[in-house]
Amino acid sequence: MPEELNLSNLKPAAARKERKRIGRGLGSGKGRYSGRGIKGQKARAGSHKMRAGFEGGQNPIYMRTAKQRGSTSKDAMPIGPHRTATAAVNVRDLERVFDDGAKVGVEELLEKGLIKNTRADVKVLGEGELKKKLSVTAHAFSATAREKITAAGGTATALREPADPRKKAVKRKRAQPEPETEPVEETTVGTEDEGEASDV
Repeated sequence: MPEELNLSNLKPAAARKERKRIGRGLGSGKGRYSGRGIKGQKARAGSHKMRAGFEGGQNPIYMRTAKQRGSTSKDAMPIGPHRTATAAVNVRDLERVFDDGAKVGVEELLEKGLIKNTRADVKVLGEGELKKKLSVTAHAFSATAREKITAAGGTATALREPADPRKKAVKRKRAQPEPETEPVEETTVGTEDEGEASDV
């Protein structure tokens, strides 16, 4: 018969293991350097507070590796100071959620739960089939999505025209002012005979 449990015979489920006390002399087995080696940053107090990936102040591995091109370009991938994000919506989602003849805009997409918020641009992609006639307004359309929307009898209106990366800005040449020229005075040259004739 098991012994009745009371406050006098309470015991932990697992035996307690005493913690090794460091820095209590050479006889303790963890004296002198206390398991921290000889000097250095990791031998000091607070060394465990270093962030992950810290390499003592030198350039860390994640900064030494290759970088994406165009980190400061507005037309680059979503990296760098000009981060851009686009919410993608496929035409199959429009077919599933909206009724025939409906007007589809950014607010309608938010109400139906196809996008999370209106902070990011919305791009309609061409994955799936579309048989309903819809008037879709979004920031951008893929070529396949535009074809499928128009083929079903609907319209695709882009809020932002795509920029052609091949076009380069042409610097206008400054119009140089024409040099000022002094007006030439017209003079008439007569002969001596004509002068004498006029006197007569």
